[in-house]
Amino acid sequence: MSINSITITGYKPHELNIFQDQDDKVTIIKEALKRKLLTLIEDGLEWVVISGQQGVETWAFDVVQVLKDEFTVKIAVIPPFMDQEMIWKEDKQKVYQQMIQRADFYQPLTKQLYEGPKQYFVKNKWMIEKTDGCVILYEEEFGGSPKYFYELALKYQEKHNYELIVINSFDLDDLARDMQEWNDID
Repeated sequence: MSINSITITGYKPHELNIFQDQDDKVTIIKEALKRKLLTLIEDGLEWVVISGQQGVETWAFDVVQVLKDEFTVKIAVIPPFMDQEMIWKEDKQKVYQQMIQRADFYQPLTKQLYEGPKQYFVKNKWMIEKTDGCVILYEEEFGGSPKYFYELALKYQEKHNYELIVINSFDLDDLARDMQEWNDID
């Protein structure tokens, strides 16, 4: 199956006990995303689609920006509603604003402001239906915010050809060991 577009999602920083961007865990997560993306790019990936949430999606944006130096890959930021960042801390709002300015495409899914959790369901459904697959940082036994996306993707996969690439803690632990062996992190 040719994958032209994927969405990337996963945990928010606090769900991973990450409270600063300099955390080694962020380095490992970014490297895991980079490795998955490189494989997909070699197979023809053209678009990465995210909603711009903090955590995995923001880190994925950073990874794509670096990969754009060598590869032809674009990134779209499609938040579920207008001004999703308004409840975030000021520094996170600034990062988000920079992100949407640097994106190859930006457009909120609706012109409304936040109205309720249903908007996240609509966003998840749209992301799954409009892409060929997803890369998700997720632990089934942990659940958390990506659980809803994951379950919807599994349900969609029953009737559609949809690539579901899960990165879990075992993958990250293995990668961390590899990176330590190669002295890529302290």
